[in-house]
Amino acid sequence: MRKTKMKNKIIALSLAGILALAAFAGCSNESNTVSTDGSTSMEEVINVLGEKFMKDNEGITFTYNPTGSGTGIKAVQEGKCDIGLSSRSLKQEEKDSGLTETVLALDGIAIIVNPQNTVEDLTVEQIASIFKGEITNWKDIGGSDGDIVLIGREAGSGTRDGFESITGTEGAIKYRQELTSTGDVITTVAGNENAIGYASLSAVKDNVKALSVGGVAPDEGTIKDGSYVVQRPFVLVTKNGTGLSESAQKFFDFATSNEAANLIASAGVVAAV
Repeated sequence: MRKTKMKNKIIALSLAGILALAAFAGCSNESNTVSTDGSTSMEEVINVLGEKFMKDNEGITFTYNPTGSGTGIKAVQEGKCDIGLSSRSLKQEEKDSGLTETVLALDGIAIIVNPQNTVEDLTVEQIASIFKGEITNWKDIGGSDGDIVLIGREAGSGTRDGFESITGTEGAIKYRQELTSTGDVITTVAGNENAIGYASLSAVKDNVKALSVGGVAPDEGTIKDGSYVVQRPFVLVTKNGTGLSESAQKFFDFATSNEAANLIASAGVVAAV
């Protein structure tokens, strides 16, 4: 009986060892999936890059989870994705926590109104006064008589962070609606003649009008030369000390290469390379 118990113990220990080796071997295999998570503003550029990457790398699956910049940054910190996507620069505390940013592209934040709105241009100071509630009627800035309706993004949005930082309106805005995606902001402004909002230039379509700012219209040239001042970076976020899988590194290298620059431009933003 004692010999049988000893034999069973040896077998159990052997199986445990085999399972441990199998788990170790599994961890060392390179994943055939590249997972990204974060900014909804980066949807067009990431989809273009992901589609091309999968076409050129058969057998590798690329995924994009549009959750917002703050959530994407957190996902990298918690090891829930390979690469985070942020439409703002990392804050110092995020860098101190072990995260690294790589600027992929520059994107203009378009100030958008309904196409029926007769206003064409605003200064940064006027934009700030509108969003702070100091200017409340369109007639006060050359438009038709109508109460201005403020539409923006939710707390944690990279677009909101970029817009409020540039205009100096952090903590001073009382939005009529705070929406969770770029598309929702555009749709809402398109449906209200008195609305004003902000959105990634790359996502703006004909259903809204992008205003010029200080006489400068947002486009690739003015974003690249810095004359359109309401702009922010599109950032790839990775974790220090945690190497990317072979597949994820391959995507990272491709996305930041000269080869990808034209694809990035086709998505309406300016490649950083």
